[in-house]
Amino acid sequence: MNTSLRIGFVPIARPTFDTVLAAQVTAQMAAALIAAGCELVGPATLVMDDPAAQAAADGLAGQPLDLLLLFQASFADSSVAAGLAQAVDAPLLLWALPEERTGGRLRLNSFCGINLAGHALKRAGINYDYVYARPEDAAGLKKLLTLARAGRVKRLLKTARIGRVGVNPTGFEPCGFDGDALARQLGVEIVQRELTGVFAQVRELAPADTAPVLEEIKGKVAGLDVLDQRALRGTLGVYLTLDQLAKEENLQGLAVRCWPEFFVELGCAACGAMSMLTDAGTPCSCEADVNGTVTQLILQGLSGDVAFGTDVVSFDVEQDEAVVWHCGLAPLGMADPAAQPRGTIHSNRKLPLLMEFPLKPGRVTIARLTQSGDGAYRLVIGGGEMLRAPMSFTGTSGVLRFDKPATDVLDTIMHEGLDHHISLTYGDYVDELVALATMLKLPVLRLT
Repeated sequence: MNTSLRIGFVPIARPTFDTVLAAQVTAQMAAALIAAGCELVGPATLVMDDPAAQAAADGLAGQPLDLLLLFQASFADSSVAAGLAQAVDAPLLLWALPEERTGGRLRLNSFCGINLAGHALKRAGINYDYVYARPEDAAGLKKLLTLARAGRVKRLLKTARIGRVGVNPTGFEPCGFDGDALARQLGVEIVQRELTGVFAQVRELAPADTAPVLEEIKGKVAGLDVLDQRALRGTLGVYLTLDQLAKEENLQGLAVRCWPEFFVELGCAACGAMSMLTDAGTPCSCEADVNGTVTQLILQGLSGDVAFGTDVVSFDVEQDEAVVWHCGLAPLGMADPAAQPRGTIHSNRKLPLLMEFPLKPGRVTIARLTQSGDGAYRLVIGGGEMLRAPMSFTGTSGVLRFDKPATDVLDTIMHEGLDHHISLTYGDYVDELVALATMLKLPVLRLT
């Protein structure tokens, strides 16, 4: 899922300063970005006059960029920064270079340039960030990459379409959503579809249609032969139908009402189908949890890997642990390699297909786009370590040690009235989530 970060790179200078040195540091900056896996878009030479600045703005306008880097190779006034910020739809980073105190000529005067730019941008109400470091500075590059990853997700959300199949169950208010606010703040569009249409398409499928999918997952999931084969084929048919829906409607994720209709009317579980879709890069949440699917899409965009929507079902404050669990819709990519995933039945409804395994150990990032409180959107952010442990309950579960004591997390969940679903992905993307929240003007609630 991961792709190169696209950076709009504009090195600016003035001919009255040391342009030879400015060109050298520009080459060093470009080399450092390319080595970090970035794709650079923009002028090939220093931008030193108004026509070159206008050409740079025209060339970058409309480009799908994750970040616009204004590299202050030497002093320049604020007009270039202001013009680019207005022309290019991407998060803006100003980068200035420390100057050696030689007792001689001020060769670049780079910081004064971003100081002027920052003043102009702030007065114009334009958001930006800055780095003051040499091109090879590890902390500066990390900040740039963090902002670019957040910018990539912001760009992804602008055109994202989430399919909502059915409606959330009564009494499951966290699975509701504010479509107008999602469109206004994130750009996300919600596409409503009904369960009846999905069920009709599943019923039209023959065993031969699902046979290739069955053969594929047999190599990954044990115990399929002992399950109710008709119900098993039903779940595989749900997978094919939802996958087709996502492709035809250009949906980047799905929020599906999974119970009771799938069990009662179709005679199978939706869980296994959603597990397979999420594993293939189309994040799915159960109980028609739109905010949950959007959160999974955000985490998937940051990590380049799968994201899982789950419940926190248990706390052990003495062991400083919590258990995350869900019936069996976790993506197989999160399975502990020391355990064999198994196909199983729903613990309450007694029908397949669900995926059963413990989550793999490792660093995880936790998030939730929430409307808890007054209904305005906030982004809940946290982190922790998934521990290697046997399954706590049937289905999919993991033992999690948060970065804060479990008692603190428990208090925050209950005192803030947070949602019963959280989303997680493997890796540490807390800084990226904070940066994204800033870009989207979302308040942040730190869970840890």
